[in-house]
Amino acid sequence: MRSVKLARTIADLAGSEEMQSAHLAEALQYRPKLMLG
Repeated sequence: MRSVKLARTIADLAGSEEMQSAHLAEALQYRPKLMLG
């Protein structure tokens, strides 16, 4: 859910009326990486 909120913020900053897949893709890049054993 945080990624969707971040994507909405990115869309707002870009001046976009609607959130696009590119905004969500950018938001997903900011997620912390999983650290595997």
